[in-house]
Amino acid sequence: MKMNQKLCVFWIGLLALAGTLVPAEAASYKRHELANDQLQITTEEYKVQLSFRSSGAVEIEYQRDGEKQLPSFALADLKQKVPGQLSVTDDFLEFKTRQLTVKIQKSPFQLSYYRDGEFILAEEKGFFAHETLRGFRFALQDDEKLLGTGERVVGMDRRGQRLPLYNKASYGYSTEAQQMYFGLPAVMSSKKYLLLFDNSASGFVDLGKTEKDVLQFEAVAGRTSYIVMAAATYPALIEQYVTVTGKQPLPPRWAFGNFASRFGYHTEAETRAIVDKFAAEDFPLDAVVLDLYWFGPDIQGHMGNLAWDKKAFPNPKGMISDFKAKGVNTVLITEPFVLSTSSRWDEAVNAKALAKDLAGKPKTFDFYFGNTGLVDVFSKEGSAWFEGIYNELADYGVAGWWGDLGEPEVHPADAIHSIGTADEIHNAYGHRWAELVYQNRLKQQPAQRPMIMMRSGFAGSQRFGMIPWTGDVSRSWDGLKPQVELSLQMGLLGMAYTHSDLGGFAGGEVFDKEMYIRWLQYGVFQPVYRPHAQEQIAPEPVLHDKETRDILRDYVKLRYRLFPYNYSLAYQNSTTGMPLMRPLFFENEADTSLIANKDSYLWGDAFLVTPVTAAGVKSVAVQLPQGVWLDYWTEKAYQGGQTIQQPTDLTTLPVLVRAGSFVPMVSAVQSLKDYSSRQLELHYYHDQSVTTAKGQLYEDDGVSPNSLTSGQYELLTFNAKANSAKAKSSLTLELNRTGLGYAGMPKQREVTLVVHQLAKPAEVAVDGKTLKWVGSEAELTAGTAWFDQTKQQVRLKLNWDQAKVTVVL
Repeated sequence: MKMNQKLCVFWIGLLALAGTLVPAEAASYKRHELANDQLQITTEEYKVQLSFRSSGAVEIEYQRDGEKQLPSFALADLKQKVPGQLSVTDDFLEFKTRQLTVKIQKSPFQLSYYRDGEFILAEEKGFFAHETLRGFRFALQDDEKLLGTGERVVGMDRRGQRLPLYNKASYGYSTEAQQMYFGLPAVMSSKKYLLLFDNSASGFVDLGKTEKDVLQFEAVAGRTSYIVMAAATYPALIEQYVTVTGKQPLPPRWAFGNFASRFGYHTEAETRAIVDKFAAEDFPLDAVVLDLYWFGPDIQGHMGNLAWDKKAFPNPKGMISDFKAKGVNTVLITEPFVLSTSSRWDEAVNAKALAKDLAGKPKTFDFYFGNTGLVDVFSKEGSAWFEGIYNELADYGVAGWWGDLGEPEVHPADAIHSIGTADEIHNAYGHRWAELVYQNRLKQQPAQRPMIMMRSGFAGSQRFGMIPWTGDVSRSWDGLKPQVELSLQMGLLGMAYTHSDLGGFAGGEVFDKEMYIRWLQYGVFQPVYRPHAQEQIAPEPVLHDKETRDILRDYVKLRYRLFPYNYSLAYQNSTTGMPLMRPLFFENEADTSLIANKDSYLWGDAFLVTPVTAAGVKSVAVQLPQGVWLDYWTEKAYQGGQTIQQPTDLTTLPVLVRAGSFVPMVSAVQSLKDYSSRQLELHYYHDQSVTTAKGQLYEDDGVSPNSLTSGQYELLTFNAKANSAKAKSSLTLELNRTGLGYAGMPKQREVTLVVHQLAKPAEVAVDGKTLKWVGSEAELTAGTAWFDQTKQQVRLKLNWDQAKVTVVL
């Protein structure tokens, strides 16, 4: 029996009422057993195991005799299980937690899912396996919108697409790309469920393309398992996802600074010169990135050397040490390919570190860079050999690791890895490589957070501290246009540090000054600030004309001034999975039309950012969420719930601030090595429509991998409460703190509190003590206040120790 589309819609509606859906050619239940928090069901055709991985997430594993199963790469902890309650009737089993219910129809066998008693999802055919094709089919509802699947340029709502599940390079992409560097076998639905196919093999996800009411995951091999997650809100749904697949560790503090990067710096002298140039031009700098010339004089023939070319870099340890003294960290590119012409080829072969061919010998194949083999990161031998190289390089003082080409970019189907063929494990290669580097660095440097930048991975790669980027994007306006979409989609599925090569990477023969400035302005409100490009046009702002330098210097310094705010977003991500870049549909989840917006996004809760992606633009259309929004540059107020035209010129990126926001800031420093919040600027954006508001500032030493788990941090909390009674209008702000603290924590802070858009109050009091008004900002000292008539701002200074402070205006 084959259901047509109309019949499928009918059955979904019936299921919502009666809890039944008859799939085609399904097996029938025989028996079940509940043991060790797992429900094991035997049917006529296969066995099914259900395990709650959290109160809102359940893993479903199908197993048929004789089918090879690979391990889970997505799950963070296989032992993590939550007890479920089982009830049994003649026709159904129900296995549930307080949040999620799985209803199991015995005959024909079929699973359906309910969140808080409300139907969200059902298998259609459910599990299928035919020769070299296996996967799952689910029924879609008519009004359902689908997000996810990783890096694609196909629009935010991806329903109606059939997309490859095969990580693949997409050189020079722009406004359309169905297959890219980092696919994810997971879908987020507007029905508030998230569906993850825990299979690393080559395949497809069909989101209603072939059959409009069917969602299908398929793969050529691999694990026959999926995970359903459900929650009442999108942020809570993301939190369920990272609870199951792992939370992103905090990056080192310096990773939030400015990077000097290009393809590439050829010599030590050139690298030293660019670092000096940033200082001479008064541009903050925290990292310099060395592309493949550090181990070879040209592009081809040297990949796999992974040892310093001493002709070009005669004193790498001294260079890195000198940079470190200036607060500049060194990041090295590494690749998993070992050319047969490289100096390490024999070493890799003898170590049995490479993937094999069908005869059991090291697999070789031709690649752009030369004839090559591929490190088998899944084998003990390959892992140990690769770890040895990272240990050698770390001895030079290298602080960050860039893994490139890790799709892998070329991966012959007949390459055999220790746990399977290339097609079986292709999509988990970058994931396993990141795990190798992450665990090795923690083992060798247990007091230092790893910094790992890679362009490919799998579901759950965030738990290894992976920082992805969007690959070799076209250096053009069309390359800039899809960057918000790419980062938002990745952030929904845990990869919250996804960022772009600022300015674009591929092509471009003539410097497009306006496009370049616009891209680097947008980068201030991206997770990582890293201009990078092919070298025919300099990607570094310090090498361009004076106007470009002057505009971008202010933006780079704004990035540094915002560090306390940005680092607090990192804290939120590491504890809840909340992305740093957030889609507008988070603001009104009932309005599914907001899902389509890929032009604007929220940077945390405070900022609404709309990058300029076309030349000559004088204003941009901005769809405002509810509330009051202030132009960051002019403080002009806009009422939310409408689309406005926000003015812009070459010096102003369109940025709005939500009324009721707290934004902590500091003065810019040359590098984050010198960061301190001892002198803190705390901005509160007031509006009479906001009666209560809150904010926070997370602080730790910026280095320790265990800051969160050990409680070695400080969390500053801010609250606002407005009393709008006509007789006695007032605004009360409270500053408080929690946490055990950390080494180097300020015992006292000098806080400059700036309250925006507030008429001059009759008085300002701190903990009941009235402050003295002064006549100018230059006169401000602790215990005084000043009113800026032009900007309608109240500024006051206070010394804040670790006790709660109450400010009344």
